[in-house]
Amino acid sequence: MTRTRWQTLIGAVLTLLLLVWTLRDVQPDVLLQQLRGADFGLLLLAAVVATAIFPLRAARWLVLLEPIEPKLRFMDAWRAVAIGMMINNVLPARAGELARAYAVSRETRTISFTSALASIALDRVFDALIVFALMFGAMLAPGFPAGATIAGRPATALIGTWGIAVLVVVFLGAILVAFRPTMVVAMARAVCRAVLPKFETRMVTIVEHATAGFAVMRSPSRFVRVVAWTVVHWLTNALAFWIAFRAVGITAPYSGALFLQGLIAIGVAIPSSPGFFGPFEAFAKAGLQIYAVPVTLAVTWAVGFHLLSFIPVTALGAFYFSRLGLSLKELRATARQPADA
Repeated sequence: MTRTRWQTLIGAVLTLLLLVWTLRDVQPDVLLQQLRGADFGLLLLAAVVATAIFPLRAARWLVLLEPIEPKLRFMDAWRAVAIGMMINNVLPARAGELARAYAVSRETRTISFTSALASIALDRVFDALIVFALMFGAMLAPGFPAGATIAGRPATALIGTWGIAVLVVVFLGAILVAFRPTMVVAMARAVCRAVLPKFETRMVTIVEHATAGFAVMRSPSRFVRVVAWTVVHWLTNALAFWIAFRAVGITAPYSGALFLQGLIAIGVAIPSSPGFFGPFEAFAKAGLQIYAVPVTLAVTWAVGFHLLSFIPVTALGAFYFSRLGLSLKELRATARQPADA
């Protein structure tokens, strides 16, 4: 069985287990009643605000790609972002990251597939740094419940210790790639020569393309612009969460939305089915219970918000995918041969 198939199988099993855990204390008729009683107008507004984060992500990606293609158009980046999110929503194994790189490299031949993929990796590094910084800030806010626990352990210790450690490692790794690209290439060459000598040339080419995607970190002005776009992106996403809180009758503060989006970001990082169904609901339930939100109300929020926010970007991505004449077969071929892309 291939690695992708194993990921798909593991993701499907984890999704099923998490959905069973999420729904075990929820009566379906009560859940449906609360969904029908929600403020549908506010839920729609939350979905619109949630969809707005993707144009913001495209604007940030323009800055990340400036060192490679300074004349990249916003619409090219936006279409690729929408396509990538659509693929993540309908296919397993986070294929959307490959699809986004593939789409922008098809639209703009000056950007190679591997350089685009490296910029997406850096995109995710900034996501992690900001979303967890906002999450830790929310844990220091007056509205955060004192003595809150996750899985029986203090939330501040569980998330704070491990979260900060991961952020430091990721950020230092990104700095190494950005400021010492020749060292990274030399290390890759030495490792390949010792372990996979037949693939040395191809792997070194891939690493050289990849380091180009991290060039943005060498410019202070670009770095600041990327951080600013990332902060706006995640504040907007939290606003969508908070609007949906109000739609179903949850009174948790805005800082609670900042905390919850960080917790859900951890949850959707694990293997799961397309669209992150299962992890999203399970971690939303766990996070909202910290704020003393009743189980059924927490699941109502998770199901209602997730379904409504899922639809717009998936439809837009499918439209662009079809309009640009892209194919999954070509995407798979490009992903298998990144050095040739």
